[in-house]
Amino acid sequence: MLFMVIERFRDRDPIPVYRRVRDEGVKFPDGLTYLGSWIEPNFDRCFQLMQCDDARLLQEWVLNCQSFGMTFEIVPVVPSQETREVVAPFLDRD
Repeated sequence: MLFMVIERFRDRDPIPVYRRVRDEGVKFPDGLTYLGSWIEPNFDRCFQLMQCDDARLLQEWVLNCQSFGMTFEIVPVVPSQETREVVAPFLDRD
């Protein structure tokens, strides 16, 4: 399954997070795969696309990141192509 993880930097300050990542690296539980991330220009939020088959791995990762100074929102997502396949049979219905 895919998950969009929305992180909020405390006080829009990414420095503590980036410092810790630089010094200690990022550790993900086995089975949790980081696919990519995007940061808002004002440093408010980071959007990370993650993949795993067991949502408990996300819970473990969030608990391990508690001291980073961020909050987390986790949203299950479906790729657009897969959604188009589901929606396609309904497009011509009246």
